[in-house]
Amino acid sequence: MTSSTTPGLSRFNASEEPAATAALHEVCSSPAWGSKILAQRPYASAALLLAASDAAMAELTPADLEEAMAGHPPIGRPKPGDPTSAREQRGMAGASEELKAELLELNLAYQEKFGHVFLICATGATAEFMLDRIRTRIENGPEQEREIVRTELGKINRIRLTRLVEEPAEAQEAQEAAEEGSKA
Repeated sequence: MTSSTTPGLSRFNASEEPAATAALHEVCSSPAWGSKILAQRPYASAALLLAASDAAMAELTPADLEEAMAGHPPIGRPKPGDPTSAREQRGMAGASEELKAELLELNLAYQEKFGHVFLICATGATAEFMLDRIRTRIENGPEQEREIVRTELGKINRIRLTRLVEEPAEAQEAQEAAEEGSKA
């Protein structure tokens, strides 16, 4: 991440509020988080945007965290037609049916215990790593798990924000057109 303004960051800074809000909602579905990020525009650097994201994540209430988690599909079941979800869960692609079945079973047990999906920053993670993490984390208490989820959401937001501000305009336009086509 460079310390200077990228074309993507300049585009984000100059976006009309509805477009910037929509872009931030794709990063994190918590309106409180998005509002905190919007309120500090313009950002002089991507590093400052990421720092603002971290600070906003630290301030989210349990209800805000629930809203943020609601935007994430279960591990092993990316949202159909969602390129972000598929890209982030790429590590599941080569998983055996046995591993997928065990992960599904643990996902359901985790959701029953905590009331929300198992959330992990899956970018670059293997299916085996994610299975190991859910096995470990299902033993946590609710408060400990909430803070782990906050950390994992922060990692995901950083990756998504970096992509948002570093992606060339043509790639963003192509992705938006593809997303609009899949909604039709």
